[in-house]
Amino acid sequence: MPSSASTANAPAPPEASAAPDISESSTYRAADFDPVDFLDVNGLFSEEAREQRDAVRAFITNEVEPIIESHAHDRTFPQHLIPEFARLGLIGPHLPTEYGGGGHSNVVYGLMMQEVERCDSGLRSFCSVMGSLVMYPIWRYGSEAQKQQWLPALAQAEKIGCFGLTEPNHGSNPGGMETRAVKDGDHYVLNGHKRWSTNASIGDVAVIWAKDEDDVVRGFLVELDRPGVETPPIDDTWSLRAAVTSEVILNDVKIPASNRLPEAKGLGAPLSCLTQARFGIAWGVVGAAQACFDAARQHATNRTQFGKPIGQFQLVQERLVEMAQSITSAQLMNWRLATLKDEGTMRPQQVSMAKRNNCEMALEVARSARQVLGGDGVTSRYPVMRHMANLESVITYEGTHEVHTLVVGQDLTGLNAFA
Repeated sequence: MPSSASTANAPAPPEASAAPDISESSTYRAADFDPVDFLDVNGLFSEEAREQRDAVRAFITNEVEPIIESHAHDRTFPQHLIPEFARLGLIGPHLPTEYGGGGHSNVVYGLMMQEVERCDSGLRSFCSVMGSLVMYPIWRYGSEAQKQQWLPALAQAEKIGCFGLTEPNHGSNPGGMETRAVKDGDHYVLNGHKRWSTNASIGDVAVIWAKDEDDVVRGFLVELDRPGVETPPIDDTWSLRAAVTSEVILNDVKIPASNRLPEAKGLGAPLSCLTQARFGIAWGVVGAAQACFDAARQHATNRTQFGKPIGQFQLVQERLVEMAQSITSAQLMNWRLATLKDEGTMRPQQVSMAKRNNCEMALEVARSARQVLGGDGVTSRYPVMRHMANLESVITYEGTHEVHTLVVGQDLTGLNAFA
């Protein structure tokens, strides 16, 4: 039994028959989104960066937020939005304009991904895969003919691409891949099985990583309508439900030798692509965290219990402060990471720290926001449960939290925990 001293000043509990507050004022309104920016990080961005961000924010708020919950419920990807993603420059914003990219700074790239993931991680995954895992390797490792053939079409979303590295038996250890590419005259024949490939079921081309006869990892452009290619969707997930997640199965798929990315040799090539995508993830999850925080803050100021807004209670304020503090720290980390990337001095280990920190931060913010929202937090009246489920994938894909921990640990100590 608790002592009388611990309960003497506690408010009387509501009667059991009291109806829950389901008034309109307690429902999250994306149109009223007010991002937390406690240290005026916005002031660090150029006018051009803010304009690009605001254009994406307006589109996301007005066109995408109103429909994303229904797409997540129905497990459908809003494909009709893809041309708008291209029009806004969300596909390859950081790649050169000569090949259809946006030519923007990495700060702009990050802010764009932040705004897209504020709506949904699956939508940001679409953009990240297109720009960083398909366009980037073609631009970095492809021939001039490959660049001319694919990059402008991908940037305009006339073609959709996907990335094939992870396999059913090889996730955190991509070097163990079993997919093979065997030279056959002026062709290659590919056999293998890739998993967790965003966009594959709606795609036109895949960047497939496979080992050649010498056991060297190589990159190949595989048109997905070739005989022997199958792209079955993975449709039994509770996460990223508004995204297209698929497998890529290759059975004696014959492609021209000219489809090999000539400059891609060794595991470092696909890992460099993941570095680009992880940078976008580090920014994107801040958007998801901001959406969860904003929902909790709106609810805390509108929801009344025991005669006052719940935001007036100390424990609720503590949650909001912890969320805001965590988001602010991640914002500053992202800004510094982007400036290093624009200077050409960013290291992959720094991206690992940002991906690791920010994904964990966003997931914790989502969980705390759900607590503030009470029972309604598990409903689709708020975006928080959807973000939380999505972030369970994001914290795992493109390097698990534990793998990034060991990457940073090796960098700090000089000792390889993978050996």
